[in-house]
Amino acid sequence: MEASLETPIKPKPMATSSSAIKPEAAPTQRLYSLDALRGFDMFWIMGAEEVFHEMAKVTGSPFWRAISNQFTHPSWNGFHIYDLIFPLFLFLAGVSIPYSVGRELEKGKSRQQLMLRVIKRGLILVVLGMIYNNGLQIRPLSDFRISSVLGRIGIAYMLANIIYLYAKERTQYIWFAGLLIGYWLILKLTSAPGFPAGDLTMEGNFASYVDRTILPGKLSLKIHDTVGFFNNIPAISTALAGILVGSFLKNNSITPQKKAMWLAGLGTASSLLALLWNLDFPINKNMWSSSFVLLTTGLSLLLLSAFYYVIDVLGYKSWAFFFKVIGMNSILIYLSGKFINWNYTTTGFFKWLGQLVGEPFNVVVLAICAVMIKWLFLYFLYKKKVFLRV
Repeated sequence: MEASLETPIKPKPMATSSSAIKPEAAPTQRLYSLDALRGFDMFWIMGAEEVFHEMAKVTGSPFWRAISNQFTHPSWNGFHIYDLIFPLFLFLAGVSIPYSVGRELEKGKSRQQLMLRVIKRGLILVVLGMIYNNGLQIRPLSDFRISSVLGRIGIAYMLANIIYLYAKERTQYIWFAGLLIGYWLILKLTSAPGFPAGDLTMEGNFASYVDRTILPGKLSLKIHDTVGFFNNIPAISTALAGILVGSFLKNNSITPQKKAMWLAGLGTASSLLALLWNLDFPINKNMWSSSFVLLTTGLSLLLLSAFYYVIDVLGYKSWAFFFKVIGMNSILIYLSGKFINWNYTTTGFFKWLGQLVGEPFNVVVLAICAVMIKWLFLYFLYKKKVFLRV
């Protein structure tokens, strides 16, 4: 979700004649909080952020402008809350792996079988990402963008999953740290030609240079792609962090209350370490810097701790149903914007309401109505037990 996720996913087989969109049985030990938090994440990119943008425009209030600004991406270094949406989704995709792939291992499926399935899912996501970027039309290669949000999720999910399948848990921690440290050292010791070693500007950093050298087609920022090829390296660590958390949550020897406390404590520690690393390796979503991975992992842990404690430990689930409906069809609602004119639909149903409210707040009301229309669409699919899985 480029404007959104760049800024899913709960991978399952894509629609075919035999495995088309179809009802899906809930897996054992499914965490209600996981679907709810995924839905909470997607809520902000399916139109909720527009409410704040419109409020800032019509009021001119510094308060609403400050909130609206948090739902944008910094041009390079820095962090806004909107930057959390994409890595949170990738982190949650990782959390689900021990519950899905891990369950298949427990049932006796071979690692090779599961690896082939994982590779297939990853490649499907890469293809869907290219369709999302370029539409269903033939374009010249110079106008074709290969890198995408879904592509990054597919690659990071696939490689993190392979590590999960073949590496022991202790080794997974080594992979997590090694990828982050290795990426940091590469960017600190190298640069684009003509720039000093360790240059971390858009023009001078080594990751951007690699992308504009080897990636065919166009890049999102001409000389840099926000989800380029080289910075998939630290993105694997984001997914791995989720996998490690998922394995931890499956551990029945620890009480749910202690699990929630550990998640909160680790989230705080990761965020503080990120701020410290930021002094040398800036928090930067565009480069997916190692400090960015630690900060977004920390914030993801804090959110998951809160959702897990309230929903799965205390049992307060009803309030989260709104988000669960979104989370169960996250890929579908993300892709829908390319195939459904939601503005046209919203205007068709609620133009009269905007006229009743009048200017300038009619645009705010219509932004709220757009979110409601999308949610009702997802609720209809939820009631029919129709879920799009990749």
